[in-house]
Amino acid sequence: MKISIDRERLAADFVLLCETDSPSREEGAIAALLQTIFARLGADEILEDESKAATGSNTGNLIIRFAGGTDREPIFLNCHMDTVEPGRGVKVRRDGDTFFSSGDTILGSDDKSGIAGVLEAIRYVRESNTPHRPLEIILTTCEEIGLLGAKNLDPALISARIGYALDSTGFGTVIIGAPAANRLEITVRGVAAHAGLHPEWGVNAIALAAQGLSAAPLGRIDEESTVNFGTIQGGTATNIVPDQVTIHGEARSHSTATLDSLTRQVEHAFARAVAEWDDPSGQAKGKPELSFTAIPDFPAMRLNQDDPALRLIDRAAASIGLRLEYKIAGGGSDANIFNGYGLQTAIIATGMTHVHSTDEQVDLQDMVDLTRLLIALIT
Repeated sequence: MKISIDRERLAADFVLLCETDSPSREEGAIAALLQTIFARLGADEILEDESKAATGSNTGNLIIRFAGGTDREPIFLNCHMDTVEPGRGVKVRRDGDTFFSSGDTILGSDDKSGIAGVLEAIRYVRESNTPHRPLEIILTTCEEIGLLGAKNLDPALISARIGYALDSTGFGTVIIGAPAANRLEITVRGVAAHAGLHPEWGVNAIALAAQGLSAAPLGRIDEESTVNFGTIQGGTATNIVPDQVTIHGEARSHSTATLDSLTRQVEHAFARAVAEWDDPSGQAKGKPELSFTAIPDFPAMRLNQDDPALRLIDRAAASIGLRLEYKIAGGGSDANIFNGYGLQTAIIATGMTHVHSTDEQVDLQDMVDLTRLLIALIT
C-alpha cells in the first residue's frame, strides 16, 4: 500500500499545535483550534461533552465523527489535548527533522504528535477521495492529572467498539497491557505539645508515620507490581511535637488480586504502627489515630493477540511494510479507562521521547510513519 505524506504540512500542523498552550485544565484554546480545523476538514459531527463541570477544565472532551465511505466496522482514535508543566509559551525548535522545545518548556509531543498524525491522515483520505471506515476522534482533557477527561466521558457517546490511543514513547510499539492502580492517602494523627517544655504530653505523628513507611511494601514488588509513596506533609515547627502527617502514594499491579493485597499490606503497616504505640511516661494527652483511604485510579488493561483491535492493526501495519512490537507497560493512560468501559483499546507509540521534561523531542519521520499507519487502519 503506497501512501505519500505531505511531510511539511504535517510538520507545520505539529508546530502549530505545540505552540498553542494547553496545560491541564486550560485546554480551551487548542480545543477551539481543533474544532475549526476539523470543521474545515468536513467532519460530519463535532461535539463537546459536558465533562468540564467535573474536571475543572475550561473545555469539555471533543468527539469528532467522519462517516466514511465503507460499511466496515467503525474505529476510534484517542489523543489527549493537555500537557504537563512547564508548558506555557512553548516555542518549537527544529534541527533537521527533529523537533525540540526552546529549552525552557516541554515540547508537547505528548500528545500533540498523535493529534498531528490524525489531522494529516484525515487530510490524506479526504484529498485522495479514499473510502474509509466510519471514524471517531476522541480528544480528552486532563489526562496528565489523573485521566480526568476520560473518566468523565460518557461512553455512550462512542459508537465504535474498538480503538487506539496514540500516546506512548518510542515508535513501532503497541502497548497491549497496563496495570491497575490505587491512589493511597494515609493520615497519621498524633498529639501536639511543646517539644522543649512538655514533650511527654505529645504523640509524634512523624515518628509513627516513619514506622509505617519502613514496614510497608515499597518499590518494585514483582515483575507486574509496584508501590510508591510520593509526597509527605506534616508538622508545623521544630519546637512542636507534630500532631499530623499525611502521605500520598500509589500501588499498581497487572493483577487485581495482587493490587488488593498490596493495598491491605500498606494499610496494615501503618495500622500496626499506630496500634503498637505506647506511652512510657504515662503523660501523653491522647492517643494516635490513623485514617487510610484507597481510591481506584484506573483499571488494568490486557489485550490478546487474537482480539479484533490487534488483528486489525496487524493487517494495517503489514499493508505498509511496518513491523510492530507488542509490549506490556507500567503506566496508565486513557486506554485503561476506555478498556474499563468495554471499548477494546490498544496504545500506539507516536515517536515522542524524553517526555515530561524540557529535553522532550520527536522526529518527523516517526510522525510520518505514524500517519501512514493511521491511514492504513482507517482504510
